[in-house]
Amino acid sequence: MAQLLVLTSAPTAAPVLPALELLSHRVRTIPATPAELVSAPDADAVIVDARSDLVAAKSLCTLIRTTGLRGPLLLVVTEGGMSAVSGEWRIDDVLLTTAGPAEIDARIRLALSHEEPTAEPVRVQSSGLTIDEQSYSAKLRGAPLDLTYKEFQLLHFLATHPSRVFTREQLLSEVWGYDYFGGTRTVDVHVRRLRAKLGDQEHLIGTVRNVGYRFNADEGEPHPAAARQ
Repeated sequence: MAQLLVLTSAPTAAPVLPALELLSHRVRTIPATPAELVSAPDADAVIVDARSDLVAAKSLCTLIRTTGLRGPLLLVVTEGGMSAVSGEWRIDDVLLTTAGPAEIDARIRLALSHEEPTAEPVRVQSSGLTIDEQSYSAKLRGAPLDLTYKEFQLLHFLATHPSRVFTREQLLSEVWGYDYFGGTRTVDVHVRRLRAKLGDQEHLIGTVRNVGYRFNADEGEPHPAAARQ
């Protein structure tokens, strides 16, 4: 059950989302004005009513983001208003006025899940190699490594999963993402470049024949220390 704040300029007491009344969420409705935002109560998510005035609703959404009001921002629109919504609104999701309780509940849950705290940046130290996720930097025996963004991501991913073997397909998915259309040859190229930059420590990225790659610590050394910042 979430605490929801609904902002509306509608003069009547009719609910902005009728189906929302059928759910167990706690809902508080206040006028959609900048003055009300100053004293707005805390909420897990904010819902802006854009059914009748799209221009005013867009300005309000922008204002909400600039004032630092926390939580996901959802927009309620009519079917005709959908065409006006874009990334400029800086919202997390859109709800049609005709949405049923199951759809509304699912969208609220998904929006709230995206707001869950992310993990603290990780710093990895192994075999003279230091990888700092927060600054996107890596050093070998104190000397900075000149890595591209993807080279850093690949090295960081392997180092935070020591000794685990990943196929090229898995690395493409984890480092480049599911929407990447290049082939697995990309992984081989980046591994070769990383090894060249690691110099005499190139063995840190090991090859498992016919399988893929893994991160190797020097013999006799414990697994890389992954410390939260």
